[in-house]
Amino acid sequence: MTLTDHSKAVLDGSHSHGASVGGGEFVPESSRAARLTSFDPEAFGVPTGREEEWRFAALKDLKPLFGAAEGDAVAPWSVSDLPAGVTLEEIDRDAFVAGAAREPGDLLGAVAVAHASGIARLSVAPSTVVDEPITVTVKGSGEDVRHAMSVEVGENAEATVIVDRAGTATVGEFVSVVLGQNASLNLVLLQQWDDDAVHGGEVVASLGKDARLRGSVVTLGGKAVRLNSTVTLAGEGSSVDLFGLYFADQGQHFEHQVFVDHAAPNARSRVTYKGALAGASARTVWIGDVLIRKAAEGTDTYELNRNLVLTEGARADSVPNLEIETGEIEGAGHASATGRFDEEQTFYLRSRGISEEMARRLVVRGFFADLVHEIGVPSVEESLLKAIDIELEHVNELESADD
Repeated sequence: MTLTDHSKAVLDGSHSHGASVGGGEFVPESSRAARLTSFDPEAFGVPTGREEEWRFAALKDLKPLFGAAEGDAVAPWSVSDLPAGVTLEEIDRDAFVAGAAREPGDLLGAVAVAHASGIARLSVAPSTVVDEPITVTVKGSGEDVRHAMSVEVGENAEATVIVDRAGTATVGEFVSVVLGQNASLNLVLLQQWDDDAVHGGEVVASLGKDARLRGSVVTLGGKAVRLNSTVTLAGEGSSVDLFGLYFADQGQHFEHQVFVDHAAPNARSRVTYKGALAGASARTVWIGDVLIRKAAEGTDTYELNRNLVLTEGARADSVPNLEIETGEIEGAGHASATGRFDEEQTFYLRSRGISEEMARRLVVRGFFADLVHEIGVPSVEESLLKAIDIELEHVNELESADD
C-alpha cells in the first residue's frame, strides 16, 4: 500500500509540489491559479500528453473531442417535470459566456462551448425550496455531440439536480454552476455509459457568500471518461463537499481532476474520492488541487483519495496537491492511498461461513458505502449499490477466465 498524509498543515508561507533539476535543485511548479483558462479553443492548442494536465489522459480515445462534432446531432437529453420557481430555457453562446462561473480550463471545455449544438440554462428562483430532485437524463444512441449547460441557484434557494448519463455516445460538455448568497445545491453526476462511450466534461462552479454545494460524481461506465471539476469559493463563509466514486474494469480509463479554489475568507471544503479497479488494462487517474489564496484567511480544507486494486495489472494514479499563500488558516491537508484487496477481511468473513464471492462483495460495498449514502437521494443510492454488485460480477468473470 502507498500512503501519503499531510494533515492539518498550517504554514507561514506557500506550499506546493515541484520537481528537482539535475537531482538537486528544487524548482516549484507555477501556481495552479496561473493555468490558462479561455473560451477560445485555439488558445489551448492540441494536447501532446507532455502537459501536466494531460500526462495521464487517454489521448487516443479523447482525440475526437478536440474539435467539432461530426454531423448535426443534438444532445439526447430530457428533463423531469419542473416545479414552481424552476425554469429551463435555451440560451445563446454569448449569454452563456456572460453568466458562466469561470472560463474553461482545458481544450475539451472550450470546444464544447464553441461548438455546442445546444446550450440550456436551468434556473432556481431566489428563496425557492425544491423538495424533489430535478433529473436530467441523457440516453445516448451513438451520437457525436458537444453541448453546454448552466445551473443557476438564486439567493436563499435550495435544490437537488441529478444528471444521469447512459447508453453510448461521444460527448464533450461544459457545465457552469452559480450559487447565489446562502444558496444550497446538491448536484449528482452519474456516468453509467456503455463500454464504448467516450465522455470529456468540465464542471465549473462559483459560490457566493454562505453558499453550500454538495457534489457527487459517480463513474461506472464508458471506454474513456475524463471529468474536470473546479469550484471557486468566492464568497465568505461558503462551503463545498465533493464526493467521487468510480469503478473501472478491463479496457476502461477513468480520469477525475478536482480543483478547489479558496478565494474568500472563512470558507470550508472537503473532497473525498474512492475508486476500485479490476482487469489488466483498467486505469484510473485522480488529481486533486487545492489553492488557498492570500485573501482566504480562516480556510478549512481536506482532500482524500483511496483506490482499491482488485486484480493484477490494474493501475491507479493519485496526485494530491496543496498550495497555500497565507498562514492564517484553520487547517489544510490531503491524503492518498492505493492498495490491494484486504485478504484479512475476506478471511474473517469466510471463517464465518460466507462464500468468497459474497465476502468480496461485502468488502467492496463497505469501501463505497459512505460515499453512496452521501448522495442523499435514496432511489439513486439503491440503484448504485446494485450497479456496484454488477461490476463485481464482471470481476468474477475476469478471474474465472484467467483460471
